[in-house]
Amino acid sequence: MAKFFDLHPTDPQPRLISQIVDALREGAVIAYPTDSGYALGTQIGNHDGAERIRSIRQLDDKHHFTLVCSDFAQLGQLVVLDNSAFRAIKASTPGKYTFILPATKEVPRRLAHPKKKTVGVRIPDHPVVQAILKELGEPLLSTSLIIPGHEEPLNEGWRIKDELDHLLDIVIEGGDTEPEPTSVIDYTDGSPEVTRHGSGDTTRFE
Repeated sequence: MAKFFDLHPTDPQPRLISQIVDALREGAVIAYPTDSGYALGTQIGNHDGAERIRSIRQLDDKHHFTLVCSDFAQLGQLVVLDNSAFRAIKASTPGKYTFILPATKEVPRRLAHPKKKTVGVRIPDHPVVQAILKELGEPLLSTSLIIPGHEEPLNEGWRIKDELDHLLDIVIEGGDTEPEPTSVIDYTDGSPEVTRHGSGDTTRFE
């Protein structure tokens, strides 16, 4: 059974954040709130955790995870940014966007696109996940929590606990979240291409 953590949505309790991060370091898979629905997360180096997430979402090995970062400095260690991408992404983060960009050598090869050598990154604007990321000190390997058969991410902790109790280690309640997933902006070819219109305003990238 998954442990249920009820965190304050704007001022999450440090003691509970520490317990969640300790569990992540021990291999946990968590469901956590973001500014665009809930997501599943585990440590970058947790191969078993990644496979568990694939199983929950019924994803094949071609699915690419997102690296969820605490800030722009951390994001900049993982991806290559030219001047125009730097300015546009810096002005849009934290926010409801996932950016596809060329990966640096800091990204494990198994997490980058095998041909394009790209990776998805995002900086969520949500106090709970920000507190987890800062305590953890590294990005989370993550994907939206969209249950097979549904089109939108789940956005209620209690419902996730009911439906996925036996598949997760931790479910975090952290206040209301929007159900709509992030907008996806692909910079693979150097200029922005909106590949998914989601909760983030894409005007800047069109």
